[in-house]
Amino acid sequence: MTTHTPHTQHTPPSACPTCQAPLSVSGLHCERCDTEVRGHFRHCEFCALDDAQRDLLRVFLAARGNTKELERHLGVSYPTARARLDELLTALGVATAPPVDRQTRRRQLLDAVARGDVDVDDAMAELTQGAG
Repeated sequence: MTTHTPHTQHTPPSACPTCQAPLSVSGLHCERCDTEVRGHFRHCEFCALDDAQRDLLRVFLAARGNTKELERHLGVSYPTARARLDELLTALGVATAPPVDRQTRRRQLLDAVARGDVDVDDAMAELTQGAG
């Protein structure tokens, strides 16, 4: 009986190194029995995320979208956590909401503070950043 030595796992490229067109998955491999499956498979938008982006998504989902929990896990301020979420959405090709005017954002932050999703210091930091 032969024992199979696992190979180092790498994140597959999402774009063609020659022309930058999106790559499609055409093969799958079983590490245990060496079976290979070839065909045309649906694209996985999450597979193109790097490890940090997948971790961010996992934590965000586990926290059921609670940005305050995301802040705690990442050890960052609310504006930084929000910026990382925006980067994740961009990587997924999800259109982010158009920028909101300052007054609307202020109301959103106050509502988030009232719900306990954002603490007062983080809201103040974002409001102060937006004022400059």
